[in-house]
Amino acid sequence: MKFFDLLRMSISNLWKRKLRTVLTVLGVVIGITSIVVMVALGNGLKESMLDNYSNYNSMTQIQISGGGYYFSTSNSGGSGQDEEKRLDDAFVQQLLGMEHVKEVYPRLNISAMAKVGKYAGHLDIYGVTKEEFETMNVSIGKGKLPDSDTELQFFYGNNVLTNFYVEKTNVYSFWETGEAPDIDLMEDPIFVIFDTDAYWGSQGGGNDPDGTPVKQPKKYLIEACGIMEGELGEWNNNNSQSVLCNMEALKAELKRIFKKNPIPGQPTRKNGKPYNELFYSEIIVQVDDMANVTELTTWLKDSGYNAYSSAEWIQQELDTMNMIQAVLGAIGAVAMLVAAISITNTMMMSIYERTKEIGVMKVLGCDIRNIQGLFLMEAGFIGFIGGVVGVGFSYGLSLVINGLVAGSEATANMGITGAICRIPLWLSPLAIVFAIVIGMIAGFIPSLRAMRLSPLAAIRNE
Repeated sequence: MKFFDLLRMSISNLWKRKLRTVLTVLGVVIGITSIVVMVALGNGLKESMLDNYSNYNSMTQIQISGGGYYFSTSNSGGSGQDEEKRLDDAFVQQLLGMEHVKEVYPRLNISAMAKVGKYAGHLDIYGVTKEEFETMNVSIGKGKLPDSDTELQFFYGNNVLTNFYVEKTNVYSFWETGEAPDIDLMEDPIFVIFDTDAYWGSQGGGNDPDGTPVKQPKKYLIEACGIMEGELGEWNNNNSQSVLCNMEALKAELKRIFKKNPIPGQPTRKNGKPYNELFYSEIIVQVDDMANVTELTTWLKDSGYNAYSSAEWIQQELDTMNMIQAVLGAIGAVAMLVAAISITNTMMMSIYERTKEIGVMKVLGCDIRNIQGLFLMEAGFIGFIGGVVGVGFSYGLSLVINGLVAGSEATANMGITGAICRIPLWLSPLAIVFAIVIGMIAGFIPSLRAMRLSPLAAIRNE
């Protein structure tokens, strides 16, 4: 018997028992809808989490700290001596030559004091390369980004003013009164003190090694080139409270100011004299794929560097979300199990009602495999119809769920942005195939009964 003949007969047999077929299909619809919606909820939570992480931190970045403020040491060949791991240009070139490394961005971080009228403030200054400026997600509120390699210009984060306080009273205007300091970073002259060691020494009445009082350090007028977009107190990204400038311009300014004297935050030789080169405070490594981040991070740590990547804890979060998605899918699968039992019951009832028909088919010489195939096709067709309708219901239900929870306070508190119920493209065809397979599995035992039914016994019972 040809496939299309079996298909026509199975559809005809199901159509003769419309109510029973509809009720059985309804069970499959509920099961498939439950599975798809539950999996879509888990998928929505996972994708929303990834969207949030990608907004403020790249999942393919590794941050290596060292140089100026942090020292990384490793045991050198078991000799018992620690080897200092500093971040310099040679190490940058080594990283650029490594497999899976796309870009390397060194940063030079220093602390400074700023004076504006009656206010003083702490500045967290980051020297950044031109290449990194092009990749940074910085929204410009006023002015522009630093573009000169020779003239030092500051680009202020939108929250830098929160670091300023009234010098005489030590009152932080924003944090203690809620009001912004009366400072225009673009227009007011900003005097910067880079020698913070001398500044705090002079403030505390300290003395130099020769016993003379510490002199007040020089102040330098640094031009502002721009300010980050955003209100005061609004956290836009990791640089909201930082001051950005051109790397080469910052290096040149520090060498001009300190000459052969130690630069605060930079390492010195055993005799207290500074090195000829400036060491970087951190290096950002851009990897080609998240799958390679963990391997490279492990290598850096084994080599003695302080390396950190968000990929490790993001992967843990993803594993948790995958588990939640699996649990939600399992809950939906319970409804599908009930539907499978319903299909089995329907097919068993169909066999009892069609005993004579089965006997006649066998007497006429119909292959028992065709008889089994007929009942399997009926069960599979029930699964197919239920799967298609269930997927359609799933999309409708997802729209309703997204409409109800969109912008709600609960989802905002959970950090969920956008749709909470997201059906991936692969889920719909997979759900239909799953429904067909479950239907055929549920109809397998009844089909065996039909195949093994004695034709003489069947006719005699009728």
